[in-house]
Amino acid sequence: MISYLYGQIILKKDKFIILEVNNIGYKVFLSRKTLSNLPEIGQNLNTSTPLNIKLFCFHNVKEDASDIYGFLTYDELDFFEILNDIRGVGPRAALEISSLGSLDKIKDRILKEDPKVFEGIPGIGSKKAMTIILELTGKIKTLNSLTSKDLVDESENALVQLGFSRQQAKEALSNVAPEVKDVEERVKLALKNLRKT
Repeated sequence: MISYLYGQIILKKDKFIILEVNNIGYKVFLSRKTLSNLPEIGQNLNTSTPLNIKLFCFHNVKEDASDIYGFLTYDELDFFEILNDIRGVGPRAALEISSLGSLDKIKDRILKEDPKVFEGIPGIGSKKAMTIILELTGKIKTLNSLTSKDLVDESENALVQLGFSRQQAKEALSNVAPEVKDVEERVKLALKNLRKT
């Protein structure tokens, strides 16, 4: 299975690019948002080197096809895979949904059960949209809680390795703002809290 590609864009179309990797051309489907962020062929800012990009990939292998879907970040790929697992949402629809805006914005609208979040996506009417929203709401909440837990655990472990007790680490981290996501930054702020006590 192809999960990552790094190469030169040799062709750019409305729905896909051809990416040359070690003299092999891969047809990679991209969201409209990703395509709009890519420069045109020959418009690389540094003209002395070819335009190379890194893509995380979802390789969809079926009896009659083998399609590759590309994403600039792993988070986008992760969200696409969640969407693609929902009954009634295929990879093309999942790709279109992922092009609606930032991941956080889409997740926020889904958690608010906004029925217009999928407006304009072919094959997704209001009834199917509500079914997708109901399934996604539970999955996103589970994903968010797991991500937050993993983040706290990693920060806790770092503080314990520095010689603090698990209880001290928990208390210090409880005073760190939840919007601080970077583990290193959380540990720094927790250490400031520990120095105050």
